[in-house]
Amino acid sequence: MQFWTSGAVAYGFLHILSSFILCSSPSQAGMEVDIVANGGSDPHLSLRENPSIHIHEMKTVKLTGISKISGALALLLKAAIQFVMLVWFLCFKIPRPDVLLVQNPPSVPTLAAVKLASWLRGAKFIVDWHNFGYTLLGLSHGRSHIIVKIYFWFEKHFGRMADGAICVTKAMQHELAQNWGIRATVLYDQPPDFFHPASMMEKHGLFSRLGNTICSAMGNADCISVEKEVEDVDTTVFTSKIDGEFFFRPNRPALVVSSTSWTPDEDFSILLEAALMYDRRVAATLGEDDSMDEGQLWIDIKNGKQFVYPRLLFIITGKGPDRKKYEDQIKRLKLRRVAFRTMWLTSEDYPLLLGSADLGVSLHTSSSGLDLPMKVVDMFGCGLPVCAASFSCIEELVKVNKNGLLFSTSSELADELMMLFKGFPEECNALKSLKEGAMDTTSSSKWSTEWETNVLPLLNQASG
Repeated sequence: MQFWTSGAVAYGFLHILSSFILCSSPSQAGMEVDIVANGGSDPHLSLRENPSIHIHEMKTVKLTGISKISGALALLLKAAIQFVMLVWFLCFKIPRPDVLLVQNPPSVPTLAAVKLASWLRGAKFIVDWHNFGYTLLGLSHGRSHIIVKIYFWFEKHFGRMADGAICVTKAMQHELAQNWGIRATVLYDQPPDFFHPASMMEKHGLFSRLGNTICSAMGNADCISVEKEVEDVDTTVFTSKIDGEFFFRPNRPALVVSSTSWTPDEDFSILLEAALMYDRRVAATLGEDDSMDEGQLWIDIKNGKQFVYPRLLFIITGKGPDRKKYEDQIKRLKLRRVAFRTMWLTSEDYPLLLGSADLGVSLHTSSSGLDLPMKVVDMFGCGLPVCAASFSCIEELVKVNKNGLLFSTSSELADELMMLFKGFPEECNALKSLKEGAMDTTSSSKWSTEWETNVLPLLNQASG
């Protein structure tokens, strides 16, 4: 079977597709897979080196000059150019596929281009509904804007022309059936195999590679940058290598990871406010006040003094439009026991970071309220428990008090940080319990079962 799939926008989405494609070897399933996507960050090595997966990179369309004159004209021209490019790739650059699978969003012009290509090449057309494009557009323009209404019509019209559909939640399945007239099969996202708990050797290697980035403070010196003076090449902020064995340092900070696209559907200010609250509440609990000698606190930390509540290091990964704005806010915070680092990791190092962290935080609230954050799926794949922003269908993924916790406000998130990290690293039983639940989630979630039960029959039916 010749199988085509579109990452639609960028390689940043390809690890989602890789988890879909690599659930079992395409060659074992008798499939050749062609992926068409705009360029960007390289996908994971296992995807690039798979002999049955062929990646075709389209050039990114940039109309900077026209955008300065007319934003609407630039959007129309960009959509037209992307339409022609995508049809060209699908009709002339790849072998004739049996099935065309497109991940939605974005919908414009992708759905129309894929529908045309499927008609010209005699292939079936399947939509993988990960969210709704019109709701994402509505974040910046408002749901009542004429552009959003046109986008909604386009998305619904061409979405209904597909020969089959899959979606990521039962809530989305219901919405598609009731209001769109689309019958979709639910396929819960699962992480690829390279998302797994990291070994101590892998953790030490990762922290060694990230050493300078971790120890370089954002703005003024902070509670992590005091580790910068450690010159032992076998010692990192978190780990030590002694006689060939790898160990956690007892006074290490707790590592909290959050990945973000730095877009309006994730309110990053909630995390900043929660971190500030944690910092102030720990100080109050320990009887400290603003007159305390900050230098002495850092000396105590450096000398290995342990406290009831640990230092927290938040590593925020991702690229996006609001990153600079929030980095400037972070630099203005006066924190004693909390530090932030923003970075972009390779597709090989990102899973290792999740597999080395103590807690994950998801700020994704969903523009439609019907999709689930893939970042949480990846975290569970690494056995990492999460604190996730609450919205309508998140409990299809996060099981409260089993593999994670939910929050709606910064104060609730701060409460959860205080509760989970009290007694870290040895006496934090609530955190350990959630970690066990996250590990159980990983072991019980099998891509092969999901694939064979929900997707393979749909593909066979479409191509039959």
